[in-house]
Amino acid sequence: MALHIETFSLGPLETNAYLLTGSEEGKAIIIDPGMNPAPLVKRIADLEIEAILLTHAHFDHMGGVEEIRKLKGCPVYLHTMESEWLTNPKLNGSTRWPEVCPPLSTDPAEYDLADGLELQLIGETFKVYHTPGHSPGSVSFLCGNDLFSGDVLFRMGVGRTDLPGGRERDLIHSIQNTLYSFSDEVVVYPGHGPRTKIGYEKQHNPYVPARS
Repeated sequence: MALHIETFSLGPLETNAYLLTGSEEGKAIIIDPGMNPAPLVKRIADLEIEAILLTHAHFDHMGGVEEIRKLKGCPVYLHTMESEWLTNPKLNGSTRWPEVCPPLSTDPAEYDLADGLELQLIGETFKVYHTPGHSPGSVSFLCGNDLFSGDVLFRMGVGRTDLPGGRERDLIHSIQNTLYSFSDEVVVYPGHGPRTKIGYEKQHNPYVPARS
């Protein structure tokens, strides 16, 4: 069974949350459960959620963590460089825009992510790539030909680097040296907006061209 991917656009920033099912029937994982997760919560009522994977811990990507973790009793995975962000509204950015959301915090992640780690979940293998730049602990998850890039790479766009911990040079390096090294046919599922392909971005992304 191939990976089955459902997308939920959540919260005022329309963050993409992904519900993934694989070869183990009735089991699923969630990548980046954002704010106002009611549609996602309804969908997972009859599913066992093995894990919540976070590409990074900005508030719009972790806003639904507390509700889903309590409902399903599932562990959260996050890169060690952002281990304090879930518990600290200043670090996750939720105090920055009070008109968008109240201060958000949740318990720390149960498991740390690191570059090169392979996770065996829902009968599939997810490889972790540390792709900093948008935030210091940003990661991307690759499963077969499906890549979950968080806010690193978008369709004809890239993540912003003007938030605390962001760094443009790191972002460009992450895209050119890591993400662009994947097959052109790899499908990119970003944190916002429509999906794309690595080959398309190498040819058409106006911010980060492929290395010549």
